[in-house]
Amino acid sequence: MPDSTIDNILESLHSLQAELETEIDKLLQEKRKQFRYTLIRGKVRFDREVRKLQRRYKIGSLKYLASARVGHILIAPVIYSLFFPLILLDIMVTLYQHIGFRVYGIQRVKRSDYIVIDRQHLAYLNLIEKINCSYCGYANGLIEYTREVGARTEQYWCPIKHSRRTPEPHQLAGNFVDYGDADEYKKRLHELRQQLHQHDNS
Repeated sequence: MPDSTIDNILESLHSLQAELETEIDKLLQEKRKQFRYTLIRGKVRFDREVRKLQRRYKIGSLKYLASARVGHILIAPVIYSLFFPLILLDIMVTLYQHIGFRVYGIQRVKRSDYIVIDRQHLAYLNLIEKINCSYCGYANGLIEYTREVGARTEQYWCPIKHSRRTPEPHQLAGNFVDYGDADEYKKRLHELRQQLHQHDNS
């Protein structure tokens, strides 16, 4: 497939992505009205009557544990054993970008855009479910955050496509130089680095 065709498809995809983001924002606004909650400085606020209704669906922690499958309980320590490595990853990635990105001149990734912990505000969840949901939100948000830091680093230092495509390359990879194209790499490296100065999180 010619490069121009791929470029056209990528341009169409970016346009569709922007359109999709707009529609998702509209849907979120509708859902906030439907389930009667607002975001005030990033914090969730439910109507009092909604919280009262949510509590009717809550299963107490003891009853929740009593009805849980044995396998789920036994595997919990394995899942939570990742907590400290995740904290270490968070600290190291954050330190790296605050030091390294300043040196490289790369716009830093806003951590709070990726790590969202808000499910503890749902009154239909018991304490165990809230802890589990907060952990999942943190872990998966951290991976997204780390991926974006890594993507910007890769564009700065080695913006070359691989010889084979991975299942889900990060969003910057499509703009990298073709594998084996030495001339284009030398021509575009500075341009690709400059793009990172204006790069935003949207």
